Amino acid sequence: MSLIGKEVQPFTAHAYHAGSGDFIEVSEQNLKGQWSIFCFYPADFTFVCPTELEDLQNQYATLKELGVEVYSVSTDTHFTHKAWHDHSDAISKIEYIMIGDPSQRITRIFDVLDEEAGLADRGTFIIDPDGVVQALEINAGGIGRDASTLVNKIKAAQYVRNNPGEVCPAKWEEGGETLKPSLDLVGKI
Repeated sequence: MSLIGKEVQPFTAHAYHAGSGDFIEVSEQNLKGQWSIFCFYPADFTFVCPTELEDLQNQYATLKELGVEVYSVSTDTHFTHKAWHDHSDAISKIEYIMIGDPSQRITRIFDVLDEEAGLADRGTFIIDPDGVVQALEINAGGIGRDASTLVNKIKAAQYVRNNPGEVCPAKWEEGGETLKPSLDLVGKI
């Protein structure tokens, strides 16, 4: 069952806020009133994961300018996130929130748990200020993601939210033409 258009179910978790160096508690309530990205990954101290999280950090300032908070999530603990942050060149650059999900509750809520391995799949979710999932992407374990694509997806999601009745076509970029679905467009695109 798709999570698109569904509100994120209640959860509470411990996290490492890499920007401040503090341990914090995060819940679905933190998602309200702002755009959010949840980036699930299999495990700390691995191989593809640090490249993805570092790439996400490279987009973090731009995402923050767009009013987006970023949360990375794995089934590791928040303590493990801190240790990884303290010992990895790539992860030490991270400033966003790293959620620990050892109970696998959040990973199950987002339906990205590999039950056999007990680890998260590579899932990326864009969540609107109402706590509703607007976009998602799930990759196989060996396929890393490109965080730069999130910037345009966020801009498109924000545009559609702020301009009811309009939609963004493929490869839409900010300032580009949008569409107004109507009977007049049927079969003409």
